[in-house]
Amino acid sequence: MLEYKRRLVTLAVMVVLSASWTASADTWRMDQEQQWKEISAQRRDSFLLALANADRFVNAGQAKPAQASFDAIKNDFPEIAGPDLDLFVEAEMYFCKGKLAKTIRTYDKLLSESPRSSFRDAALKRQFAVAERFLAGEKKTILGIIRLSRYGEGIAIMEKITDRTGFDTVMGIDASLAVARNYESRDKFSEAYLKWWEISLHWQKGPVGRDSLHGMARCKWAVYNRHPEHKRPLYDASCLNIAKSSYQRFGMLYPDDAVEIEAYKKVREIDQQLADKQLAIGRYYQKVGNIQAANLYFDMVVRDWANSRAAQTAREMLAENRDMAPDSEAPSEK
Repeated sequence: MLEYKRRLVTLAVMVVLSASWTASADTWRMDQEQQWKEISAQRRDSFLLALANADRFVNAGQAKPAQASFDAIKNDFPEIAGPDLDLFVEAEMYFCKGKLAKTIRTYDKLLSESPRSSFRDAALKRQFAVAERFLAGEKKTILGIIRLSRYGEGIAIMEKITDRTGFDTVMGIDASLAVARNYESRDKFSEAYLKWWEISLHWQKGPVGRDSLHGMARCKWAVYNRHPEHKRPLYDASCLNIAKSSYQRFGMLYPDDAVEIEAYKKVREIDQQLADKQLAIGRYYQKVGNIQAANLYFDMVVRDWANSRAAQTAREMLAENRDMAPDSEAPSEK
């Protein structure tokens, strides 16, 4: 399986570089003197083959043959050699030796100093692959004994990839989706919601727009539900309102998918929680002796969530208060 994945990475690099170098039958490249040089299709193909061979050693972690292959490339293809190739090779060798932080920094330098380099897409793909490893839980060792997660590094890399490529590219949106899903998988629901919301600003339709809207609803509801059930009414319910409106919008825009994720059932459950929240407030006022304020909340529960469990309790509380109050002060149930 590992060897299969390595072959896929090698193939991906070949495809990316080939796509970058096939704008026409002959490719033009800027040299160190900032002069454009023409590179024939035959030489380009030979270069890509040599680079793929070097990449095979890189992915296998074989530093000596990888370095030898890169040295041969620089010697055999002087028309292609340049500062960006030097940085590309440096970054690949860091990756080969498992020095991932230096890999990222060197590729950042390449992307900053040579934004139009033919190695740009390959560099971004390598950074994306490293970020995926960090987000998957890969750790680093500090002082020889302390193992630290690298989620923060992975998120920072993905965010920078999106900044460089934009939300309108496959890699850019994939990087943002990876960040949102990682936050959510680690129960960082507020951070995940903000990322899903950011994605939704750029993708309001299609599968990405659908998934981002679902993510917003799911995360806001999870923020409320992460509290112990008996304590939930004590917390702010604004996230419930956002979750409810998001699920309702999801139902309008994606009716078939709404049935699959049981969006309407979730809206009803959220209504029950909203009713419980308002009932709890009414009970608080009842406890401290502010019957008028308590009745206002009980009335609200009966009016807005008439079919909820909380509404039945609110009716009973209203009836009890009416029986206890003087006739002139008796509250009226709406």
